[in-house]
Amino acid sequence: MAKNKVKYGLKNVYYALATINEEDNTASYEAPVKWPGAVSLSMEAQGDSSNFFADDGIYFTTTANNGYQGDLEMALVSDSFRTDVLGEIKDKNGVLVEETEPVQKHFALLFEFQGDQNARRHVMYNCVAARPSVGSTTKSESVEVQTETVSVTASPIYNESMKKNITKATADVGNQPYAEWFSNVYLPEQASEAV
Repeated sequence: MAKNKVKYGLKNVYYALATINEEDNTASYEAPVKWPGAVSLSMEAQGDSSNFFADDGIYFTTTANNGYQGDLEMALVSDSFRTDVLGEIKDKNGVLVEETEPVQKHFALLFEFQGDQNARRHVMYNCVAARPSVGSTTKSESVEVQTETVSVTASPIYNESMKKNITKATADVGNQPYAEWFSNVYLPEQASEAV
């Protein structure tokens, strides 16, 4: 199967609420919820590398994978994301209320990049989000759409089947779980043996 040479496009953003087992740092997930209006996603890898020097050079290098941190820009932060993840409350009149000490939820973030050959699908397993800023501008001769941005931190989570901490997974069109990627959160199976 041909692999992507380039990457472009962002669509099919979903979030799935996660329940974290604090004893072993595993997670279970609710069904993914579609979040329309994807504009951009920029997640920077977190973690340092350190070098051990011997014989007048770098003898050994270690790298820490501490997940990702960045921004998800959407047309709007949906009401369901505000209540499900950010902990906002709808009162009996349907008014969204932001309290000062919300209980924010962990979630998996699912999304798709188009690309030239495969629409590669992704999941980040253990995310938390910060509330977005509030802002807009007055309407003038032309309408300029204002977007909303949520800061997201994706941390490692333990996968019982692989017996490893994992942060994210990606699937191409030819992968068996691809068709059902947005129906439920894919959990990796035991790694295949190296040949």
